[in-house]
Amino acid sequence: MARAALSADSSNPRLLRAALLLLLLVAAGRRAAGAPLANELRCHCLQTLQGIHLKNIQSVEVKQPGPHCDQTEVIATLKNGQKACLNPASPMVKKIIEKILNSGKSN
Repeated sequence: MARAALSADSSNPRLLRAALLLLLLVAAGRRAAGAPLANELRCHCLQTLQGIHLKNIQSVEVKQPGPHCDQTEVIATLKNGQKACLNPASPMVKKIIEKILNSGKSN
């Protein structure tokens, strides 16, 4: 009986380590599973591109600073369906936004 108790005690650290590893893997998998939801209260753009060719852009969404994020975010939807965050301070991105705004006025 003492042997059974000793055996159970020595397997507990292994079981605990395995459970913690499984928990970490599940949490990491959920984090990497997809894009942030629209109702999350945080910035959507963690990294930005300096620019992208205008012919690859289907639409552009500009999100103003607010309680969810303290910076302006420019999110381009590409023709292949992917979304890309653009740096709003980049001269190329400013030109892209200006072209899109001007094309909307002429229509």
